[in-house]
Amino acid sequence: MVKIRLKRMGMKKKPFYRLVVTDSRNPRDGRFIEEVGYYNPVSEPVELKIDAERAKYWIGVGAQPTDTVRGLLKKGGVL
Repeated sequence: MVKIRLKRMGMKKKPFYRLVVTDSRNPRDGRFIEEVGYYNPVSEPVELKIDAERAKYWIGVGAQPTDTVRGLLKKGGVL
């Protein structure tokens, strides 16, 4: 199954996440199909950038967002 989920980046205690489309069997920070945005919870204000067109495309062809990503997509105005 294809999922839209977060890939952790950044240093220890300073996380930075990318929203990626990947096969659910791949590891969290492993191979991915496409990057559709990023999320930085540490910065003030919180940074969130999503390529809405690509996210809608992937959801349209059956990719399932995780619960956390679903919340971010709602904040970003995609869902």
